[in-house]
Amino acid sequence: MHIEPGIVTGAKMILSYGTAAAAGTYTAKLVWDHIKAMDVARLAIGTAASTVLTFIFFQVLPHFPVGVSEVHFILGSTLFLLFGAAPAGIGLALGLLAQGVFFAPFDLPQYTINVTTLLAPLYAMSLLARRIIPAGTRYADVSYGQALALSTAFQAGVVAWVAFWAFYGQGFSATTLASVTSFGAAYMMVILIEPLADLAVLAGAKTLRDTSLARLFTPRLFAA
Repeated sequence: MHIEPGIVTGAKMILSYGTAAAAGTYTAKLVWDHIKAMDVARLAIGTAASTVLTFIFFQVLPHFPVGVSEVHFILGSTLFLLFGAAPAGIGLALGLLAQGVFFAPFDLPQYTINVTTLLAPLYAMSLLARRIIPAGTRYADVSYGQALALSTAFQAGVVAWVAFWAFYGQGFSATTLASVTSFGAAYMMVILIEPLADLAVLAGAKTLRDTSLARLFTPRLFAA
């Protein structure tokens, strides 16, 4: 989902500063809500774990350029179900930044674009989760259908934002349309794989419920 350098340039970058600021402001609200409901320690632990996992998703797992961007196994719904929206959001932002600083400095000028592309779909997905996962259901017990819906929402959001930046930066042309279409088609593979990853990770997490490692995760994982 890293938008290619040169897609959005000049004064058009100003919009990305605004969208990133909006995402950051909403993140701050979620952080405040998280601290009031739980504690700073759990937020810090979840954020650290999300950051490390995000870095692994971007830098270690297979990724390849397609069209106007790159296809990554981001697993945003997995991070949300394990750690909650606030730690997952901060972790995505910090993991993306770390990957850019240490391995892809050419992506740093597009950081505000890329962080918007990650956080906006994550927060939209978290709102969807409130609607499709009953209050009496632990995240550890979500069904394949629910995991698929969350994954599809997140990945579709990523594709939609990449398409928006591409058309915004380059204009609507046959070449841009073809690049965006090829990118979106490639991301279908992620949509098919991520729900399976969610359920596998959640099954593993269930075994940690009565251990000291349970503090790593959001309380909703084990308690409705």
